[in-house]
Amino acid sequence: MRILVAPDKFAGTLTAVEAAQAIGTGWRRHAPGDELELVPMADGGPGFVDVLHATLGGELLAVTVTGPHGGPVPATVLVVEETAYVESAQACGLAITGGSGAESATTYGVGELVLAAVDAGARRVVVGLGGSGSNDGGAGLLAALGATADRPLDGGGAALTGITKVTVPTPPGVEIIAASDVDSPLTGLFGATKVYGPQKGLTEEQLPALDGALQDLAAAADRRLALAPGAGAAGGLGYGLLLLGAERRPGLALVADAVGLRDRARSADLVVTGEGAFDFSSRSGKVPAGVADVAAEVARPCVLLAGRVDVGAREMRALGIESAYSLLETVGEERAFADPAGSLEALAERVARSWSR
Repeated sequence: MRILVAPDKFAGTLTAVEAAQAIGTGWRRHAPGDELELVPMADGGPGFVDVLHATLGGELLAVTVTGPHGGPVPATVLVVEETAYVESAQACGLAITGGSGAESATTYGVGELVLAAVDAGARRVVVGLGGSGSNDGGAGLLAALGATADRPLDGGGAALTGITKVTVPTPPGVEIIAASDVDSPLTGLFGATKVYGPQKGLTEEQLPALDGALQDLAAAADRRLALAPGAGAAGGLGYGLLLLGAERRPGLALVADAVGLRDRARSADLVVTGEGAFDFSSRSGKVPAGVADVAAEVARPCVLLAGRVDVGAREMRALGIESAYSLLETVGEERAFADPAGSLEALAERVARSWSR
């Protein structure tokens, strides 16, 4: 059989690349004759660059940029021919902030990543959005690219309160793509602060003031773009990119197109995907649902391996997934967390017994 293995990361335990390798290793134990194609997946969030590099190859450029609270952080730019891919989480992600200080976290380093991509000769820069620990409306990004204002742009969202004037920099002369599956506006009840602020450590008391600061930024720059879908992605980083003329594209679809997922699925007999927790939120633009959609388009069955499965059979099949298998139910919680790769290998070997001819 030809098996396409296309999982997301197992958050907190395995990257998407590691998860794909573990599934492949376990599957081959039972079915060494099967032909496996490992295509780890991501949306625009953490792992975006590594996933694309694993499948597309290209050149990885090591750079050091300004972190969310001012210190230097390592990051990478992936260059594939004339396209560069950068991952905003490497410069301002939750993994760096530790879920605190979002009110003062800056996206300045993301702007530096864009500049590094331009310096590398890219004519198209794709910025993966997701997993951010910032909430500055992309003001830091704009500052790194030369924007000026009557309030500090590199001091995080709280520093934008009362801003009345912003000079948006000239776009850097390349096509910019904002890769994100989040369609929130910048401000308001469904905006960056109210919806995602609590995940970044912001308290209920902080939310109104920070949402107001982003409203001030929108009034000073462009209110219309603040309402655009995706403006609220990554703490409003989407808004900053839109101000630069960026085109917003769904992150998962962009990755799927870049790696040729549809053609790979068409050539397979079975598609295997996975993620850490398969639950109600998995319906909202997450990798397994997207992979299952692609499998359904080419009439291929899709099964899922997850750390935890909290979706019933009816809902699962509505997402296009034939069967879902849980690490916790198979090996137990203690082993799943102590040896996530080995546990996923064991689960994949078991699933192969059911699905490999």
